[in-house]
Amino acid sequence: MKTTRRTFIKKSSLIGTSLSLGTIPFNLSAQSAESPIKIGIIGLDTSHAPAFTKLFNAPDPSPELAGMKVVAAYPFGSKTIKSSTDRIEGYIEQVKLLGVEITDSIEALLEKVDVVLLETNDGKPHLEQARAVFKAKKPVFIDKPVAGTFQDVKTIYQEAEAAGIPIFSASSLRYQKNVHAVRHENAVGKVLGCDAYSPATLEPSHPDLFWYGIHGVEILFTAMGPGCQYVTRFSSGETEVVVGTWKDGRIGTFRGMRAGKHDYGGTAFGTDGNLFFGEYDGYEPLAMQIAAFFRSKKSPVDAEETLEIYAFMEAADVSKRNGGQAVALEPFLKG
Repeated sequence: MKTTRRTFIKKSSLIGTSLSLGTIPFNLSAQSAESPIKIGIIGLDTSHAPAFTKLFNAPDPSPELAGMKVVAAYPFGSKTIKSSTDRIEGYIEQVKLLGVEITDSIEALLEKVDVVLLETNDGKPHLEQARAVFKAKKPVFIDKPVAGTFQDVKTIYQEAEAAGIPIFSASSLRYQKNVHAVRHENAVGKVLGCDAYSPATLEPSHPDLFWYGIHGVEILFTAMGPGCQYVTRFSSGETEVVVGTWKDGRIGTFRGMRAGKHDYGGTAFGTDGNLFFGEYDGYEPLAMQIAAFFRSKKSPVDAEETLEIYAFMEAADVSKRNGGQAVALEPFLKG
């Protein structure tokens, strides 16, 4: 889906293009199953870490994941969010059973691997952790949230560009079958609008939607594409509704739920029909995209689109504080 893009930093910047990152001095695609691409994980405080490890380290992985192996992990990770810290010990044992070495520092991890999955559940330490990865010149996938503030998200992408490091971030919901088909297979024709939903569990140390609402917001942006101009948020104790107005007049909505069924999905409305997104497909579709990214060093998601997603969520917080007033995204992207 083509859209006219806004520039949020100097026009000479490469951010905002799908090939926005520099050359890394090694050829990942030349490595074979006999000499696999060695993956390192930073952060064993999320279920994503053992889930990805099981996929990459399977005895007979899918062809898209073959030739890669998680070989080392640094477990920390959040040190302040109890729901994360309580899981670290158990996830250490799970990945060790899959042949993963546990290191005592990020620096030690980076000496053993070719590429990195930054999985720390807490977005606040991501900037510091990412800087270590950039210094070591390793391509990196950063799991949600990219960081704990929009400014840190922006800084991570700017510093990755300056260092010439390939970087990719996405929710697994982006690759839900029908969501992907709307964006890449013309499943409903021209998209006229989208209603997306997901859980919206809160974590006080993060902007409201960064913690869990990111999943539904990413569904929304996958279907609609970038180009949101204004956000209006309505909030009650158990429900968030965020209405985005795109520059071409289309409207997309995100519903975040903290009661009822813990579920993800939505509906896209198009010129050729409407499509319900259906059930969640799990982590493997995202793992395949990560594998392709590690081989090609090209992110499948434009950097500017990821930044707009986080600007949307930050603007939603401002709208909430201002009693539901419409908030423009452009100042966040240009500021």
